Amino acid sequence: MSTIIYSSPIFGPIHSRRLGTSLGINLMPSDGKLCTFDCIYCECGFNHDHRPTLPRPTREEVAVALEEKLKAMIVEGLVPDVITFAGNGEPTAHPHFPEIIDDTIRLRDCYCPHARVSVLSNATFIHRPKVFKALLRVDNNIQKLDTVDDNFIRCVDRPTSPNYRAADIVQQLQHFQGHVIIQTMFLKKKEAAPSGGRLEGAFLLDNTTEQFVAPWLQAIKEISPQAVMVYTIDRETPDATLHKATHEELDSIRDRVIAMGIPCTASY
Repeated sequence: MSTIIYSSPIFGPIHSRRLGTSLGINLMPSDGKLCTFDCIYCECGFNHDHRPTLPRPTREEVAVALEEKLKAMIVEGLVPDVITFAGNGEPTAHPHFPEIIDDTIRLRDCYCPHARVSVLSNATFIHRPKVFKALLRVDNNIQKLDTVDDNFIRCVDRPTSPNYRAADIVQQLQHFQGHVIIQTMFLKKKEAAPSGGRLEGAFLLDNTTEQFVAPWLQAIKEISPQAVMVYTIDRETPDATLHKATHEELDSIRDRVIAMGIPCTASY
């Protein structure tokens, strides 16, 4: 199994399926993973396999590194489409996330005013007022909602907090009043949940089925986001039993979102 541990605080630019040329900001340590989810599809691997020994970058280190990188990219004639907070864990968990957002917007406005500031988040800290207000200031506030089924989330997204409830997250996402993009990973897993057995030839975890899609669509309607991104596995995953959703399945889900009047893209 190969995993990706991103350098910190700046990595890339890389090509994003959904965002274009993306300059990454990783607010987690450069030698491991710190996340409030432990997703079985995470390209960075499982949390326990990549425990970091280094600290998170400071606010000052992020600002200096970002400015240096933007200056170098301008010299090379390469301007990012987006500056994206992602990397080795949940970016909003950084204790100075709001201030780092302020610095990033300032530097973006100075060096590449047409680039959009994006945050890829699992929504576990959007209940914090300072984090919430910071996310209102970014261009692409992209929040994860893989399903509204708590059992599926416990098996696939595996939040580290026992208090995670999808219904609470949906309610909190509504508070953005449309200034949010929902991203959802659709996948299948042939292995049963930890308490169950193995059933060969059948998918025991599959959020492309109507059982999962219908209530998810209702949650999307309640959140009323500016857009939705549906996608599936693109890289090797730490759990080898996972399978991609098909083009037809993603297209069908995408079209149902669009039918509700909400822009939606599908990435395969």
